[in-house]
Amino acid sequence: MGIDENIIERWHNSGVLLLGGSAGSFKPILQVVRNLKPGFNKAVIIIIHRNKDFPSEIEKLFGGNCLLPLMEISDKDKIAKNTVYIAPANYHTLIENGDYFSLDVSEAVWHSKPAIDVTFESAADEYKDHCTAILFSGGNQDGAHGMLKLREAGSLTIAQHPDDAEMPEMPAAAINLNGVDYVLRTAEIFELLNK
Repeated sequence: MGIDENIIERWHNSGVLLLGGSAGSFKPILQVVRNLKPGFNKAVIIIIHRNKDFPSEIEKLFGGNCLLPLMEISDKDKIAKNTVYIAPANYHTLIENGDYFSLDVSEAVWHSKPAIDVTFESAADEYKDHCTAILFSGGNQDGAHGMLKLREAGSLTIAQHPDDAEMPEMPAAAINLNGVDYVLRTAEIFELLNK
């Protein structure tokens, strides 16, 4: 598929970047975070599956490699541009009124809390065509329905090419559900985000 003028224009019109992933997604998402420059002018929301039984160093690892402010989401945090947000373990992250996060303690989805679908579906309701969502590697189908809802709402939806993904099930599920506008190689994703 590759990068064309349409994807670049839609990317530039986005005010929010959603990044979702599970097993095998840490490295490419970290690379995205590393490449974000001050003046990026978008809010970045990361939903990555986390093991509730083990403490995570994810915020420290991302924060030490990010030029933008980075924070773990708390309930009722206001969403600001030029900030990177990471969904906390043991909660689902929702978006309210386009401006605030809401944390939810309901049952796990796809055995995961946070679940990508929950956040992506709430983002579709709030952001419509002002959002870009990228789904990376993972070993289940979380994110596929959220990507479809985002696409139907007019958001730009991108899946990491399954051949590039350490665990291809997650991006492949979104592709098979017709929830994806573009399937890009990992290097192409990095190229687009730097345009």
